[in-house]
Amino acid sequence: MAKNLEISFLLDFYGDVLTEKQRDVMEQYYNDDLSLAEVADNFGITRQGVRDAVKRGEAILLDLEEKVGFAGRYRAVQEGVSRIGELAKEIEFSNSGSYSGGSYGCDAQISRATAEILQIIQHISE
Repeated sequence: MAKNLEISFLLDFYGDVLTEKQRDVMEQYYNDDLSLAEVADNFGITRQGVRDAVKRGEAILLDLEEKVGFAGRYRAVQEGVSRIGELAKEIEFSNSGSYSGGSYGCDAQISRATAEILQIIQHISE
């Protein structure tokens, strides 16, 4: 299952390097979750032909990711941005005095900075 999601993710990134037919076969197999037989019927080829096309497509996508790594870097950036957002919210909560249970008041500079961080995250995540 995890490999299917990984190939589907790579297909989103690098699908344009495949031939149109390869991409369509891969999309039907991975994204539309059709069986080899169903894809074969749609293209008028054998199940073995679909399997071969899928295996060739997988090899191309995995090789490309190994060489350039765009999908992995994108995933790492997304995870990093998400974690930065979580930390900014924790700082914001702590700064409000609610976290410590105290009523020390909040630091306006920290409040502005966390608000700006959260705005930047929202902007780049759109």
